[in-house]
Amino acid sequence: MSVETSKNRLLIKVTRATLPQVKNKYPFIYLERGRLEIDDSSVKWIDCEANVVRLPIATLNCLLLGPGTSVTHEAVKVMAAANCSVCWVGEDSFLFYAAGQTPTADTRNFKKQMLLAVDADKSLEVARRMYARRFPKAELAGKTLKEMMGMEGYRVRGLYESKAQQYQIGWKGRAYVPGKFELGDITNQVLTAANAALYGILTSAVHSMGYSPHIGFIHSGSPLPFIYDLADLYKEHLCIDLAFALTLDMAGRYNKHMVAEAFRRRVIDMDLLANIGNDIEDILGDKNVGRNR
Repeated sequence: MSVETSKNRLLIKVTRATLPQVKNKYPFIYLERGRLEIDDSSVKWIDCEANVVRLPIATLNCLLLGPGTSVTHEAVKVMAAANCSVCWVGEDSFLFYAAGQTPTADTRNFKKQMLLAVDADKSLEVARRMYARRFPKAELAGKTLKEMMGMEGYRVRGLYESKAQQYQIGWKGRAYVPGKFELGDITNQVLTAANAALYGILTSAVHSMGYSPHIGFIHSGSPLPFIYDLADLYKEHLCIDLAFALTLDMAGRYNKHMVAEAFRRRVIDMDLLANIGNDIEDILGDKNVGRNR
């Protein structure tokens, strides 16, 4: 949920009517352009139009604070006492900046994720389920992680080439130099921007559901391996196809507003936010994960 209503926004305006009515904890509420304060030991949200909404902190896993938000020290204390975490994010959670987790946060999802990751056989099964989601026709039985990663590389290169042919775009390969975004061609620039937006959404969601972005099953040696694992499930449509589809429209000049709008529209159309939790459950092989946090 956000503080602004628009068909082009991922999240809806927070009002008394739109607050979740749930028995167990709700994953998150997104807020922007307003202030969190304390009133009679409860947390209230004052938006940019001076509307006041009391938030059911005890029923929330996490608050996502977007642009233009401020929070008082007392509000943080009350949220910590209610075991409600806080994340600082960009608009609609497209970028993830930082997270504040309470000392008594529920760790059941984290524990289940860790137990799967440290068991070699179970970790391989999780990786195999991820690959099966992306390549349903591939024969994965008995394959090692290294073998599946090799198959992935071949298929992803083929995907890039097929998209280049489909949209009649010249393609010399994926290229990105950290800190030198502008050196890439238009297609690579859109890919980089869309990937970053997807990572932001996924990192916020993973934190809000009590998982760790740092414990992956395919990726390793990177800051957010679980995020990169999950992102690969959605990149074909949200990032790769988008990049080639937009290249001709930009006529040689990168337009960040066009990229953001097109990416946002695709996220809404595929209902990504509603599906992430179920997708994680399916991948980890535990349909009860996250039900009773």
